[in-house]
Amino acid sequence: MKRSLIALALALATPACAAERMVLAPAPAADAPLVGGALQKAVFAGGCFWGIEGVFERVKGVKSVVSGYAGGAKSTAVYEIIGTGMTGHAEAVEVTWDPAIVSYGTLLRVFFSVAHDPTQLNFQGPDSGTQYRTAIFARSAEQDRIAKAYVGQLAKAGTWKPKIVTTFEGAKPFYPAEDYHQNYLRAHPTQPYIAINDIPKVEALKKLFPALWSEKPAG
Repeated sequence: MKRSLIALALALATPACAAERMVLAPAPAADAPLVGGALQKAVFAGGCFWGIEGVFERVKGVKSVVSGYAGGAKSTAVYEIIGTGMTGHAEAVEVTWDPAIVSYGTLLRVFFSVAHDPTQLNFQGPDSGTQYRTAIFARSAEQDRIAKAYVGQLAKAGTWKPKIVTTFEGAKPFYPAEDYHQNYLRAHPTQPYIAINDIPKVEALKKLFPALWSEKPAG
């Protein structure tokens, strides 16, 4: 449980994602073109959902970001149960975006560059367990194709060492987390866990992707 005293102590001792550790990933070679139409959804998992939500809600074209759970059953999509690491869920975010403004490939680039470390297997910084794995839950065949092509591109380029361990888990259902998890970073920007592990991710987004930065968060 990331709010335990042990996790908090680890967070204070070893920052998970200091801004200087962010990696600017190359633009995806395969991507969907910007085109008008209905809003689209994507689901990403990469450690604590507070920080990932905080990053994506600042991307231009993103309309909403919901923290939640993916990869397990509806009956066990409860924070305290998921914390056992035995339900199959991953903490995840559901991103709703305008495909005329930002592409799925660009969202992937942000996800790999600043939202999390894709080389950490079943943990992110001070948080450990399968619920903190790095995973993509593609909502369509096109998303699956683009995501797999991009990870292959990154692996070939050697952008990260050791290797990327992100899993592709298909369109498994997404369940919104409890209300108190939503907009958590904005509500608690000075909490030690947030200030050390997650605020640097948001700052890195602004620094590495100034053209994508939105002064007003989504939602």
